[in-house]
Amino acid sequence: MTDWDAIARPSLRGLKRYDPGETRDALRARLGLDHLEPLNWNEDRFGPPPEVLTAAAAELDNVALYPERLYADFRDAVARAREVPPETVIPAHGAQSLIGTIASAFLEVGRAAVVPAPTYGLYAQVSAAAGADVIRVAGDVRGFDLVGMAAAADRAGATLVWLADPNNPTGAVIGRNDWRAFLEAIPPGCAVVADEAYGDFADPAVMADRREDVLAGRPVIMIRSFSKTFGLAGLRLAVAIADPAVARLLDIVQEPFNVNRVALAAGRAGVQLDGFVDRRRAEVAAARDLLRRELERIGVASLPSQANFVLADLATDERPVASELIQRGVLIRAGSEFGLPGWVRITVAPEPVMRRLVGLLAAALGRMP
Repeated sequence: MTDWDAIARPSLRGLKRYDPGETRDALRARLGLDHLEPLNWNEDRFGPPPEVLTAAAAELDNVALYPERLYADFRDAVARAREVPPETVIPAHGAQSLIGTIASAFLEVGRAAVVPAPTYGLYAQVSAAAGADVIRVAGDVRGFDLVGMAAAADRAGATLVWLADPNNPTGAVIGRNDWRAFLEAIPPGCAVVADEAYGDFADPAVMADRREDVLAGRPVIMIRSFSKTFGLAGLRLAVAIADPAVARLLDIVQEPFNVNRVALAAGRAGVQLDGFVDRRRAEVAAARDLLRRELERIGVASLPSQANFVLADLATDERPVASELIQRGVLIRAGSEFGLPGWVRITVAPEPVMRRLVGLLAAALGRMP
């Protein structure tokens, strides 16, 4: 038998692949459920705009062709919407793809990456897979220890620092003054990857505008996703916004034509919709506020959030509660999965779904010892 682990890069040994668990269809069939409400992966629960779906359907006629022209069209449309030069826009098939590509371009054995906690687990995974030393700096549910992260990057001579803003799973944002002080404290030779997958949901008045940093030549790489606001998680589409030199490096690492025509057409249609992002932000914020009020009504504390999810403290073992909700056809994310036992992360959905979720949660908590 071939020992594939021995042939593979040594840095992959001991790492586990991402396992999403039982499929939703299998779960529904096993439990005999007619419907399953997915509130565990922060997908869009409000629906893509119809113009985006129309553009995606129309592009099916061209799937026999490579998307070379569409890349340029999509890049130009994003550049106009984000008010950045087209050469700073790097399309990719999802934010996870960009995270992996950035790690491949900048990390290797002998280098180091700084990762906060708690945060999205993929940053540490791809850094370790690239062979880099992963330095974790603990914060708390209220925010990152930015001072500690900058100091750790300096001590280790780190190449990359990973940040999610708004953070997953807490929904917290980095204040503008805190961001500026942090960036000034980053040592030479180190870049900051700012994953803004949930950035469209954040109040623009409090969110740091990192386009200024990119255009000023500061060591910042932004990531923006189309999975959340535009509801395109199934098509896999994201962009990095970075110095053109970064674009050249990432394009060396990632495969050519790595975004399909349908996704590019849908994304282009989305960014051309005047006012859509503002309307969707307000729609999600209203449902998010309702969810937090309803949670408070049943005695469950939750954190302020600038994302399309809420982190709630059940003050008990959350796993049996999440398991009982599955039996009732609702999926939420148990905090133990990302190092926060007792907490649950709930994706924001329209008002009727939020009210039903809170009712089920209250009943489940009432049955806990």
